[in-house]
Amino acid sequence: MRNILDRAGVVFYQAARIFGAEVKPMSLLTIIEFPDPRLRTRAEPVTVFDAELKQFVADLFETMYDANGVGLAATQVNVHKRVLVTDMSDDRNEPLALINPQILEKAGSQVYQEGCLSFPGLYADVTRALTVKVKAQNVRGEEIIVEVEGPLAVCIQHEMDHLEGKVFVDYLSSLKRNLLLKRLEKARKQAATA
Repeated sequence: MRNILDRAGVVFYQAARIFGAEVKPMSLLTIIEFPDPRLRTRAEPVTVFDAELKQFVADLFETMYDANGVGLAATQVNVHKRVLVTDMSDDRNEPLALINPQILEKAGSQVYQEGCLSFPGLYADVTRALTVKVKAQNVRGEEIIVEVEGPLAVCIQHEMDHLEGKVFVDYLSSLKRNLLLKRLEKARKQAATA
């Protein structure tokens, strides 16, 4: 575990350099959990690309790595700006930040078992596009286009949903959704009494 945290710390500093943030003490943000109504808030576009945004993106990465996640949207830390980060690499050395992302094209279909840091311990099969082409901005405000497929396409679609106030269980039948949410509530009660 210590080795993973050491690598995450190195990646944080690498991400800070990549995104041009001054390296300040790491700041872990609080991830809000379902059914917190703030998860349903639609994020606003980012209009100011400054040092504060760069630091926020670095903090999002640090929070995601610390929680052992592969993606995190600003909405999940109660910041309602159109910002998401992801890194699906085994070595945590492929950070990708997307500001004001928009899907330009979707193709194909895949079923992927998704989890979410706002739904700890819950997983469900969700159908999403196999490939996506996304237009976004980097932390400097420069336009970027990314074309991804497979699990990274799922991750980006999942995080973009958060920016719209949607969560992955919205894609499930009401029966399946209710079963999963009962399981989540039971796990929380057990954790509270432990």
